[in-house]
Amino acid sequence: MPTLSFQTAGESHGQSLIAIIQGLPAGLRVDFDFVNSQLRRRQGGYGRGGRMKIETDQAQYLSGVRLGKTIGAPVTLLIENKDWANWQDALSVDDRPLAQEKYKPLSPPRPGHADLAGCLKYNFREGRFILERASARETASRVAVGAMAQLLLANFEVELPPKPVPWERIRALREQQEIILSCVDPETEAQMKAEVDKALKTKDSLGGTFEVIAHNVPPGLGTHTQWDRRLDGLLAQAIVSIQAVKAVEIGSGITNASSFGSNVHDAISYDGKKSSFIRPTNRAGGIEGGITNGEDVVVRGYLKPISTLRQPLESVDLETKKSVKAAYERSDICVVPAAGVAGEAMVAWVLAGAFLDKFGGDSLKEMSRNFEGYMNQVKQF
Repeated sequence: MPTLSFQTAGESHGQSLIAIIQGLPAGLRVDFDFVNSQLRRRQGGYGRGGRMKIETDQAQYLSGVRLGKTIGAPVTLLIENKDWANWQDALSVDDRPLAQEKYKPLSPPRPGHADLAGCLKYNFREGRFILERASARETASRVAVGAMAQLLLANFEVELPPKPVPWERIRALREQQEIILSCVDPETEAQMKAEVDKALKTKDSLGGTFEVIAHNVPPGLGTHTQWDRRLDGLLAQAIVSIQAVKAVEIGSGITNASSFGSNVHDAISYDGKKSSFIRPTNRAGGIEGGITNGEDVVVRGYLKPISTLRQPLESVDLETKKSVKAAYERSDICVVPAAGVAGEAMVAWVLAGAFLDKFGGDSLKEMSRNFEGYMNQVKQF
């Protein structure tokens, strides 16, 4: 069993979303405002649909946190679905005449969504119950969980080296009130916005790429000793698990695949003043052999366009098997900024898990002692 784990529950239009976190050390102070700010970031971005005008996501803590700190017990988070007020009859828990009357089936299945595969797996004749759990609304739970992981990791930092994109610029993007497309280059962002507008007019949707960079990561997280404990593998699985993500890149992995080795691998040197090994490049994305090497961990997720189209593609009626247009359900046009926030959350979660596996400890103080001892060992190497 991993030291740190979580599970989520809840449906897109159900009463609430829930997450249960196991393994957080005791003594971690919870910054409630920070967690809720991450949830707000997930709701933002140009191209989002009408659902985000209904919801105001905030995390409620049902267990595991007392007097502002974790107590070592499972932490239960709840995020209310305000849209439930519009669905409580149609998706009633108990079976009653009014519920049957107001129920809204989803058929025919939408190409690119989980509808058909889920109906075949669970023997449903229409996709409503598949949609409800497969929806990216579930990532709200993960963003709250990832924010807890970020709070844990914020207690442990090593020196931050200079970056091509100034950290101040990235921090400003995270804190700005109006989130457009979360691009660090204003000119490129304007072009991206125009593409979203074009998709809106043509009743289409757009995908894209997000990048997550984890600074201050110490060397030694993850391991090469077993396939299922390699950190790059864990990160890839975590990112692909985000709805609509179809590919993952660690460092400049895609470019590396068509390059000569002499143009790919990061040369190693030693900085005597800092007592640390350094690399002038970071094409490996901070991971070699499944282990962090002290450089930034760089992960990219590639999203397909949203599957629900206002101008639906061809599909098949599940009862008659005749060709028809796919169903339409209220949807976004572009979710790349929101997916980037979910990506941050999942990267933070995987790193926090690797951190706990490495340094252990039932309390934050014990974990801190283990971390400090290891970092002294690294400096004296």
